[in-house]
Amino acid sequence: MPLLHPGDTFPALSLTTVDSVVHDVPAELAGHYGVVLFYRGSWCPYCNAQLRAFQRAADTLAELDIKVLALSVDDEATTKETVDKHKLAFPVGHSADAHALREATGAFVNEDPLYVQSTGFVLDPRGKVLVSVYSSGAIGRLVPEDVIGMVRYVRSHEAG
Repeated sequence: MPLLHPGDTFPALSLTTVDSVVHDVPAELAGHYGVVLFYRGSWCPYCNAQLRAFQRAADTLAELDIKVLALSVDDEATTKETVDKHKLAFPVGHSADAHALREATGAFVNEDPLYVQSTGFVLDPRGKVLVSVYSSGAIGRLVPEDVIGMVRYVRSHEAG
């Protein structure tokens, strides 16, 4: 289970949202900057704060052409409650296979109860990892302000 480093191609993953739409990552993000968030579950206050923060930043993220996708091991009903509670407009997948995510991305997994620790990736428009943030516990995760600042920085250096 290798960790993903800057410049690595993000592996092909599928996530199914509560409206039964299947999102293929990184293909769905092609041509855009992307944020992929693995969150521990609806029970995690830090994860809920992160999801709400990305939703609050939606306008700025859209202006910069940054798309966000999130995923957890929560079942469909629990994920729907999370999406509705926080009025999340970005795709949020449910019923993730924690071990498959670990194998594909190196994400840390808690075995009992089974869930994926908070993990975040910022991808460039080609699906290459710009930044990977791995947490082994409750704290340590991507925040939208950092993503926005990084994409602005990268774009300013592409133009030159």
